[in-house]
Amino acid sequence: MKVYIAGPYTNGDVAVNVRTAIEAADAVLKAGHTPFLPHLAHFWHLVCPGPYEQWIKWDLEWLPSCDVLIRLPGQSSGRDNEVHNAEKLGLPIFYGVENFLESV
Repeated sequence: MKVYIAGPYTNGDVAVNVRTAIEAADAVLKAGHTPFLPHLAHFWHLVCPGPYEQWIKWDLEWLPSCDVLIRLPGQSSGRDNEVHNAEKLGLPIFYGVENFLESV
């Protein structure tokens, strides 16, 4: 299953947020699924900076390719936007990696 990982990026410590998202994606991968992790754009942005809107647009272009979305804990307007778009697409939304892994 292709799994979109939505979690905080700019709200709080970016390094901690990226690490948390990578750990979530790793758990999804180890369970046999294919995660899409928008947080990896962090490293792309370090090499080739772009405006925030560019990265959000890039993220949302991938969302329809996914089968489900996992919403990680924490406040984030970007993540809330991803969840809203997933709802419009009719994608199942899981609140946390554990919730997803228990249901599949």
